[in-house]
Amino acid sequence: MGDKKRLARAGLDVMDRLDLPGELAVGVGRMELVGDRQFYMEQHRGVLRYSTEVIDIAAANMMVRITGRELQLLPMTDRELRISGTIAAIELLT
Repeated sequence: MGDKKRLARAGLDVMDRLDLPGELAVGVGRMELVGDRQFYMEQHRGVLRYSTEVIDIAAANMMVRITGRELQLLPMTDRELRISGTIAAIELLT
């Protein structure tokens, strides 16, 4: 089995163990939360809404909503973004 297929299978196994729907993993890039102060996301599809309290980000087949205080977008590329501020919640909305 190729490395990519093995990694994809391992990702689906993890989704099963966490009792999360497998379709959430398909096409969604890596997301990382550092404490409650910084959020990082790869493979986003654009920022849909932006304020200092709510940021909505398009991703594959869902939307990622970041809520908090004093949120701001840090320099980003078309493939990745960073958000700083006091992050209160991250929601995955399908």
